[in-house]
Amino acid sequence: MISRTIIVEAEHGLHARPVSELVKLAKTLKATVLLSSSGKQVKAASMLGILSLGLKKGTELVISAEGDDEQEAVDAIASFISSIKE
Repeated sequence: MISRTIIVEAEHGLHARPVSELVKLAKTLKATVLLSSSGKQVKAASMLGILSLGLKKGTELVISAEGDDEQEAVDAIASFISSIKE
């Protein structure tokens, strides 16, 4: 299992539109990707799960992956979340 901690930089946090894109990305990966924040852990392929984390700007987020492409999965998810500016 590979993990990386990032800080949500998006001005408005992660809301429905970017989360839907994140879920689409997660579903293309072979590894199982989990997102953790404030003691809660959800699958990155679950829109409602991610929204339930309430990820606001400045929130610490742990991205974990396990499977065939775990390093690529963590890198892709971290890169995507870091690219969200709105």
